[in-house]
Amino acid sequence: MLQYIETTGKNEEEAISAALRKLGLDRDEVSVEVLERAKSGFLGIGGSPAKVKVTYEVPDAPAPKVEKPKPQPKADAPKTESPKVPLGKGAEKTSVQEDKAVPKAAEPAPDGDRTEAITTFLNGLLAHMGVSATPKITVAEDGSYKVELMGEGLGALIGRRGETLDAIQQLTSYSVNRGQSKRVRIHVDAEGYRAKREESLERLARKVAGKVVKYRRNVTLEPMNAYERHVIHTALQDYPDVTTYSTGTEPNRRTIVAYSKGEHRD
Repeated sequence: MLQYIETTGKNEEEAISAALRKLGLDRDEVSVEVLERAKSGFLGIGGSPAKVKVTYEVPDAPAPKVEKPKPQPKADAPKTESPKVPLGKGAEKTSVQEDKAVPKAAEPAPDGDRTEAITTFLNGLLAHMGVSATPKITVAEDGSYKVELMGEGLGALIGRRGETLDAIQQLTSYSVNRGQSKRVRIHVDAEGYRAKREESLERLARKVAGKVVKYRRNVTLEPMNAYERHVIHTALQDYPDVTTYSTGTEPNRRTIVAYSKGEHRD
């Protein structure tokens, strides 16, 4: 189910940031529509803030479970005892059903270091894929986990434009964060692919931003995954007269590089 909020700010970027803080979401988890652009006014008088509409998805509430009434025993039904089952010489137990322990629901592991969980999952996944590789894990200052898959001939793990690598990263993140109260970011790389792709995307971002400012027209980029869109946003977050936001739904979600003349960034 889709919901939205409207927020304002000194410029479009600040209005979007205000919405993200309220929602506790990342930029690529929402769609942004610019309702009103910021106006500076004359000598600082008569200006107006930027206004944006931020749409986000809320999971549908599960339907309530309806318990079936338990059948009541007949009043005249005679009570019977469970048969005694011999277990061996000199020993016997009664009421076989009472001796079967009722399984308890599995409790999620407590929050903490996820290195072991990441290693265990990836080793199993890589073995299932028939790939000989070893995960090397480091924890960044922001608490995210960076995983470098070590081995030779890992092109199959990267796939076309990193699609296989993205799938491995998503599966790992889902498995490790499932049942946890605190979600951690997990970045999976192989043969330095991410760094090379980041450099390429940053060059693209700056090139597009230059055209946006020159021609004063917004540019919509090709569909990208969440990681690639994040690189574009980060590369242009301080670029003058330019703002970025994402629109659409996966897997066709795109980043828009928008012209925002007259807005000043602190």
